[in-house]
Amino acid sequence: MYQALYRKWRPQTFDEVVGQKHITQTLKNQVKTGHLSHAYIFIGTRGTGKTTCARILAKAVNCENPVDGNPCGVCPACRGISEGSVLDVVELDAASNNSVDNVRALREEAVFSPATVKKRVYIVDEVHMLSTAAFNALLKILEEPPEHLMFILATTELQKVPATILSRCQRHSFKRIDAPTIAEYLEYIAGKEGFTLKHDAAELIARLADGGVRDALSLLDQCSASETIDLDAVYYAMGLAGNRRTASLMDCILNRQTEKAIRDFNSLWMDGKDPAVLLSELTGLLRDTLMMKIAPKGGTSLISGGYDGATLEALGARMTREELISAMDTLQGAQTQIRSGASPKTTAELCLVCLCDSSLSDSTSALKARISRLEEQLKNGVTVRAVPSQPDDAEEELPPPPEEEYPEPAGYAPVYPEAEEPETEEAAQADDTDSPPAEAAEHDVSWKEIAAEAAPTLPRDISMQLNDPKTVRARLEGQVLKIEVMPGFLFGRFNKPEVLAKFSEAASRLAGREIRTALSELTDDTEAPRRSLEDLKEFKEVRFV
Repeated sequence: MYQALYRKWRPQTFDEVVGQKHITQTLKNQVKTGHLSHAYIFIGTRGTGKTTCARILAKAVNCENPVDGNPCGVCPACRGISEGSVLDVVELDAASNNSVDNVRALREEAVFSPATVKKRVYIVDEVHMLSTAAFNALLKILEEPPEHLMFILATTELQKVPATILSRCQRHSFKRIDAPTIAEYLEYIAGKEGFTLKHDAAELIARLADGGVRDALSLLDQCSASETIDLDAVYYAMGLAGNRRTASLMDCILNRQTEKAIRDFNSLWMDGKDPAVLLSELTGLLRDTLMMKIAPKGGTSLISGGYDGATLEALGARMTREELISAMDTLQGAQTQIRSGASPKTTAELCLVCLCDSSLSDSTSALKARISRLEEQLKNGVTVRAVPSQPDDAEEELPPPPEEEYPEPAGYAPVYPEAEEPETEEAAQADDTDSPPAEAAEHDVSWKEIAAEAAPTLPRDISMQLNDPKTVRARLEGQVLKIEVMPGFLFGRFNKPEVLAKFSEAASRLAGREIRTALSELTDDTEAPRRSLEDLKEFKEVRFV
């Protein structure tokens, strides 16, 4: 009869236990020296070897010929314990034997000496499930047991075990096993079983196992129906093909395609996808993306394994950390609403709409995300412009200031400039005669034409400023296009070889000759004009978005 891999390859000695050397070496030394405790408690997550080590320890303390602290596995005691025929080694499940009567029956049996082995061993799994009365009944015999008695308790939830019990036990904490160690072990098992297991598939299974060897072997067993266990086989066997649809849904969110996101969600809904599960998968995807973004070198060991690294890196390049955190807050809030009894489908749809349009959320995290996006745009050279708060036709006329508000000082007399006489036709002709003739070949191209030619090839923040004489002025003189730019950030944007080359190419094409570009800072010696009421009014009605 076929036997599951996790049962077939269950370790029989301490040396075969994977990834828990800090515990197995201690237990081996205690067996060799005989310095054994009367009670142990093994703590750790599922599938990390708690029950397995308890069984090995029970065999080791009763083995007739231990080998370096390990049970020999061939003596009658080792074989009987492995087969379950030795009644002095009892394995209890506290989840189904958690009453005080069960513990009282255990106490009555425990006082008798073992019949066939050296020690009577009680292995109590999931001990945190015992009731308070059961713990109190266990306390007395656990505190002062007979010499022939040993207790080995195992639990996944240490906080539920009373301190009075913990203080009487020797504690050993089983850690989660890292993915590379599990992947190496899976490849070893696959080689022994004759499976063709790809390395990347082994790494994916190891990440999906979440630190548990038993889970990893169960997943390998599930994938073994394929002739070659590769990434696609793992995705298909684990039902992770839906993860790719989840990643596609996140792509719609990043592209602000609200309609397509809702349609994709409805398709998943019709296929039987639970909205709460979908939101949880989106949260997991964003969590893995955040881990890869904040720890690019070691992020592979931190991700859950449901998504490949290329997908996570692509998503991370499109989102800031603040946007990732804000999206995760939105998803977790929607999951909380679903658990509280709200309509799952409607809640999920509203959540997707808010994710597609961050301006719909007024939370602090959403505001931080929008600010981070603006900072990212400014860093990349995108200009953030001010827009009027009202249309031009809705402007209200400001009343003129009262004349009495600013009285003129005594003795003040305004001075007006002398009116210029209109220029006569003869004077204009004389001026034309005196000025040298313009060279048509050198001045046949205007700056406006050059700017229009070069604009499509330039960054947007530069092309938007080309026709603003307050910030950019230029003229073509012979073979040189002289450009003057306002000092500061804009000058730095213009002062790049690739930008100046675009102007030279555009001017050369229009002028029909080789033109080079010279850049200088704009100096304006003219007196700044006084602001009018219209200017002040326009400034008042400007808001920033």
